[in-house]
Amino acid sequence: MRLFAAVLPPREVLRGLADEVATLRKLPGAERLRWTQRPGWHFTLAFYGEVDEEVVPALSARLENAAHRTGVFSLALRGGGQFGRGKALWTGVEGDLAALRLLAGRADAAARKAGVPTGEHRPYKAHLTVARSRDALDVRPYVQALRDFASSAWTVEELVLVRSLLPVSGVPGEQPRYEPVGRWPLRAAG
Repeated sequence: MRLFAAVLPPREVLRGLADEVATLRKLPGAERLRWTQRPGWHFTLAFYGEVDEEVVPALSARLENAAHRTGVFSLALRGGGQFGRGKALWTGVEGDLAALRLLAGRADAAARKAGVPTGEHRPYKAHLTVARSRDALDVRPYVQALRDFASSAWTVEELVLVRSLLPVSGVPGEQPRYEPVGRWPLRAAG
């Protein structure tokens, strides 16, 4: 199964982001982007790809341990940017980024210790993807529009293991589906 570890923003934060994305979708050229949907909005901590089902219990145990070793922390969505010359448009995050990076590192280490190949290691860049494009696009107007966007702050209280189910129908615009496989509370520091 295709898995990743994530932080999921709460509904009220996602409502604010949905309002912002609705505004972005009214900008000229917005139809050239594939807009992600609210069920898919998350901060990927570690992407695992295809994981054999027999490895999931070991991975889950390691992720539970990682969550229990990490204290709760505060985040808020903030601003925006792009990767790959407009192939990905995202909103960023502010708050306790050190704690978020620590949790991402622990989620990555959990996979390695459970025997899940993690591929090449890259520095963690927290982002929540709101749109994608197959081709390079000039997304500067969207990045500019996101410049002043800020959500309310929330407390991150859990680490989630998520299964990604890719579209198979071939219907244009069909979105992946996401199912939580496991959830573990973060433990307060102390």
